[in-house]
Amino acid sequence: MSALAKVPEPQHTGLLKFLSAAFYAASSFFIIVVNKTILTNYRCFPKVNLSILLYLFILQMATTIIILFAAKMNKTVHFQDFDRSVLVKIFPLPLLYVGNHITGLASTKNLSLPMFTVLRKFTILMTMIMEARILGKSFPNRLIYSVLAIVFGALVAASSDLAFDAESYLFILLNDVFTAASGVFTKKKLGVEGLGKYGILFYNAFIIVIPTLLASVFTGDLHKAISYEYWFNAAFVSCFLISCIMGFVLMYSIVLCSHYNSALTTTVVGAIKNVAVAYVGMFVGGDYLFSWTNFLGLNICMSGGLVYSYLIFHSSKPSQCNERGIKENQDELKISLLEDSTEEFLVKFPSNIPGET
Repeated sequence: MSALAKVPEPQHTGLLKFLSAAFYAASSFFIIVVNKTILTNYRCFPKVNLSILLYLFILQMATTIIILFAAKMNKTVHFQDFDRSVLVKIFPLPLLYVGNHITGLASTKNLSLPMFTVLRKFTILMTMIMEARILGKSFPNRLIYSVLAIVFGALVAASSDLAFDAESYLFILLNDVFTAASGVFTKKKLGVEGLGKYGILFYNAFIIVIPTLLASVFTGDLHKAISYEYWFNAAFVSCFLISCIMGFVLMYSIVLCSHYNSALTTTVVGAIKNVAVAYVGMFVGGDYLFSWTNFLGLNICMSGGLVYSYLIFHSSKPSQCNERGIKENQDELKISLLEDSTEEFLVKFPSNIPGET
């Protein structure tokens, strides 16, 4: 059997799709709250921010490995043991994940929040294009229009802040590419036999945690993070540990949402969550600067997201996006059954074959 043997993709109900998407949105929102607490309430100034975030990223990977390894040993979850075929099966997800993380950190350096938000929305378009090219999916016009509305709303929201920084723009557009590719290949790898949701999470973390740790040692970021003054503060350590656990929960929720939905839906849910965070920021936190242009753009984004959600979750029938894949699976199944039936017939009734003696 090929190392990249595919498992036929099952069809899921609208309720499962919605609940997995809601779980991802809630997990993402909660980790934002925890990380904001760590980075603002404990004086993590910009020069410390990257070190703390990198250290947090490493510990989140380590937490994922420990939890899933313990669950596998306890036979709570199942995925294949490590061998050389795992590297073939999971490639290029680890590279995409590291690229996504590095470009994400670099893109926030000199970019304003409104422009960061609008440029990140291009991830949705890139995901749609990659799903069409790589996974062979097609999308109904209404779905495409709702996605374009989200991107247009982001453009309106950021139209009052057009400061240009070539380096930051380059990094954030690269970040869009890595994010979109990571989502699409995650969806693709979910259909590879032997991996599944838990195998993707475990081996992705397992492969990238050691190189990331070594890189942080050579750059001095690990030393900066370890020498941080608040490691003996119980509240800070509690928030940090919660963030490590929530990092695993968030990664699991992303894979779960991609399992029950498309990569595009997972990306759109993330965009809706970001708009919801902006709405909350109008009343809590004090870091949202109100303007009618930005407010109008946010409402257009949310409207496009709600229309998309209605089109995806309202019907439990298989979406048009999956019709091509369903037909291919059905054709393969028919051919396989026909071959098995023919072989069985030849074994039982060899004398009935014309020309045989």
